Amino acid sequence: MPILIFISLFTLLDFIVLFSIGSQIGLITTLLLVLGTGFAGLHLIRKEGVSTFARARQRMQAGEVPSSELLTGAALIFGGALLMAPGFLSDALGLACLIPSARHLMLKALTWLGIKTIAGQQQGPHTSSTHSRSTRADNDDGWFDGPAKDSATSSSDQKGPIEGDFISRDESSRHR
Repeated sequence: MPILIFISLFTLLDFIVLFSIGSQIGLITTLLLVLGTGFAGLHLIRKEGVSTFARARQRMQAGEVPSSELLTGAALIFGGALLMAPGFLSDALGLACLIPSARHLMLKALTWLGIKTIAGQQQGPHTSSTHSRSTRADNDDGWFDGPAKDSATSSSDQKGPIEGDFISRDESSRHR
């Protein structure tokens, strides 16, 4: 819900800035600036996207996971979408997503905010001394958080295959 409020307020502020600057510089100039940033964003996305895809392909051929390239690609797509949106604030944020050094700073800021959010959730109001998670059968989101079963004792009690086990065609006749 807070992200929806943030997006709504950002969009409202973006249109307020667009209309206030547009009233000062004129309609034709405003339209040219909005269209120009859109076309410049498309060009930059194409240029940066091709080089990012090439780097990701090289890392995958080397047997590495291209995690930074995936984040870069996501930032480029997000930046392109912001550049397509009419507004000067969204254009500024979109251009920041396309510039590598600004993208790196934004990633650090988002990482810092994510760490703060996770730490706040761990110490949030959902922790209670009366409901220990280790004794409950399942928590609010449906995941089992009960005590862990020892795999050695549970496998000796099991007569058939365990759910998720791979059974070859030869083994299927033995378990029936």
